[in-house]
Amino acid sequence: MERGDAAALLAIYNPEVVETKVTFDLVARTLDEQYAWIEAHRVTHQCLVLVNDEDDFGERGARGERLLGFASLSPFRERPAYATTVENSVYVHRGARGRGAGERLLRDLITVAQESGYHSLIARIVGENEGSIRLHEKCGFTLVGTEIE
Repeated sequence: MERGDAAALLAIYNPEVVETKVTFDLVARTLDEQYAWIEAHRVTHQCLVLVNDEDDFGERGARGERLLGFASLSPFRERPAYATTVENSVYVHRGARGRGAGERLLRDLITVAQESGYHSLIARIVGENEGSIRLHEKCGFTLVGTEIE
């Protein structure tokens, strides 16, 4: 992921912020905030993008390819005992859903997490996000709890 991917990432992420509750963000990100997010992830935790030039939707990324989705690892908690635990996020362009993009991103992210020495990968999913729940179950995740508002 590169700084030049920021606009394409926002085109995938911000509609979910504005139109749904799945991101846990309350306002859309600005381009500068997305730049900062990319830089933070480049330094500490990995992020993957899925590209495909055969589709005619989506913004073009830094290398000119169309971004279909992205997946990232983030720290789960700041306490030292959680240093090998990360949280995953997967976002797929609405036009690419139902075609395996999310599964490919998540499976690749699981591999990256394992190769990076993380032993626990956690997903925090809003209860009404059935697509994400099914995706994570398909990739081997198990529901271990529900947070109540």
